Amino acid sequence: MYSIGIIGGTGYTGKKLIQYLATHPFITEFQVYAKTTAGENLHDIFPDLDGLVDNLQIRSIEDISLEHDLYFIALPPGKALQYIPKLIGNGKFVVDLGGDYRLDFEEFYMQWYKFTHTSPGLLKDKIYGLADHPSTNYDNVKLIANPGCYPTAVLLSILPLLPDFADKIVSVSCVAYSGTSGAGKSVRTDLLLSEMYGNVKAYNVNNHRHEPEILQQLYKNGFHSPFSFTPHLLPISRGIYVTISIHLSEEIEKKDIDKVYNIIYQKSPFVRLRNNSPELKWIVDSNFCDINISIKEKILIITSTIDNLVKGGAGQAIQNMNRLFGWDETSGLLERELKYVSV
Repeated sequence: MYSIGIIGGTGYTGKKLIQYLATHPFITEFQVYAKTTAGENLHDIFPDLDGLVDNLQIRSIEDISLEHDLYFIALPPGKALQYIPKLIGNGKFVVDLGGDYRLDFEEFYMQWYKFTHTSPGLLKDKIYGLADHPSTNYDNVKLIANPGCYPTAVLLSILPLLPDFADKIVSVSCVAYSGTSGAGKSVRTDLLLSEMYGNVKAYNVNNHRHEPEILQQLYKNGFHSPFSFTPHLLPISRGIYVTISIHLSEEIEKKDIDKVYNIIYQKSPFVRLRNNSPELKWIVDSNFCDINISIKEKILIITSTIDNLVKGGAGQAIQNMNRLFGWDETSGLLERELKYVSV
């Protein structure tokens, strides 16, 4: 049985981690660490958890105990660098839900995240934890970089194509949509309900920090075509929806594409291949990724959807922990989701 530390545990993804850990069969205890809420009781921050989770006192992020086996870190960009090297140096396991270790090269952090990476040696030792892809190898791993929400939906949609069809891809265009919770709890005028209600807008066009993360993983798997990524905000709190248009140099039979996806995801309990375009409401508050594939002549359209706080955050982090420790990857996840299925 294991003890868990959650560093930055009072944000949106932190709350989801707490909910999953509270019912996880192999976790005996967990402790939440935070900055501004240190010393407060958990139920004061999350009153809806009263009766479901013990009312533990939140500890200061400046006084992190080394008693835990694994640490989930959910901090703003650049902040995890202050804690991860020490934890790894003390032999601890770490799953970082932020972007501080997702990219392989330290120079990209100044370009895309606007900070200097202070532990570049760990970039070579970490794994990129795309938990549902069978190529993710957890052997001899201490540090897992949990993928971003947009990259999770995009990569699970495109990666199965590459081994057999990369040379037939002329170009890829991703148009993606997110709920406002993806920006975290920080107060911003442009994310207020009065600003977003009835509105949709593109943002960070040609300049979103998830783009190099996506391309890094695509290039590693043989992709070499033009690629565009355009994110949008929706007037909703939860969810990611992606429409990917792939132009091909020659026609490919639908049955051949379906075959490779079925093979890749045959042992992935959280990837559901749909016969029709998925809907956001099918996946909210779940760890599922729903994918549909449609092809007409030389144009392949893939639509996929995930919950940005679960599959794009806490749920995938739990799944990574499960795979790291050799547990059933649905532990603490699927049981809870079945409990909340509406009838």
